[in-house]
Amino acid sequence: MVGLVAVLTVSGCSSVVAGSPTWPGATLEKVLLTPADFPPGVQFDRVVDDGARPGESAGPPPMLSNPAGCSDGLTRLIAESAERGPGSGAQIIAAYDGARMVLTVMTSPLPLDRLEATAQRCAQFSTYFDPSDKGIPMTTTKLAAPRASALAYQQTMRLGSGEQSIYFAFENVGNWAVFGIAFPTENPSITAKGALPQTFLDVFGNQAQRLDAR
Repeated sequence: MVGLVAVLTVSGCSSVVAGSPTWPGATLEKVLLTPADFPPGVQFDRVVDDGARPGESAGPPPMLSNPAGCSDGLTRLIAESAERGPGSGAQIIAAYDGARMVLTVMTSPLPLDRLEATAQRCAQFSTYFDPSDKGIPMTTTKLAAPRASALAYQQTMRLGSGEQSIYFAFENVGNWAVFGIAFPTENPSITAKGALPQTFLDVFGNQAQRLDAR
C-alpha cells in the first residue's frame, strides 16, 4: 500500500565547503528517527527505494469502491504530490509486537486540505473485488492527532462479524512533511509491545517534533 522513497545518494565531484551541510539529504539524515529513539526490542529498518513515489504501490490496482476513489484515496494523493529524486525523502519501518509502522519524511509539503476532504468524503464507503459483489463496508474515522497541525485517521474494514483497521497520520512541518501508516501486526518474537493507535501516534509525534529542530 505504501511506496518506498528514493535512497539518499549523491554522485560526482564536489569541492569542500566549510560549515554544516545544507543539501536536503544531509538534513534528512539528521532529523530521521534512529534505533536509539525507540525502546529496546523494537525492530527498526531503513527502507530501500523500489522506484515508487511515497504512497504509490507497484502491486495490483486498488479495489473498486463506492464512492469511487475511496479505496486508495489517501495514499493516491500522496503519490501524486510527492517529489522524487535524491534527498527528496527517507523512510523507516518500526515493528513492535502488535504494531508495524512505516514513516516517511519528505522535503515537500502534503496537500493536507485535500487529504482531509478525501477522508470526509470517504467517511463511509464500500469496496468491491468485482462490480457484481455485495461490497465490503469501510469507514474512515478521524482520530485525535499528537499535534494540533497533524491529521490522523483510522480506516476500518468490516468482514462479517470481524473488523480490521489500519491507521494514517499526516503533518506538514514548514515546507517538509511526515506521512505515517500503521498496521496491527502480532509478532511474539519481538520483545517490545505496541498498541494501536497510541504507539503509532506517539512515534509519529516524535518524528514530527524532530523536524521542528532542522
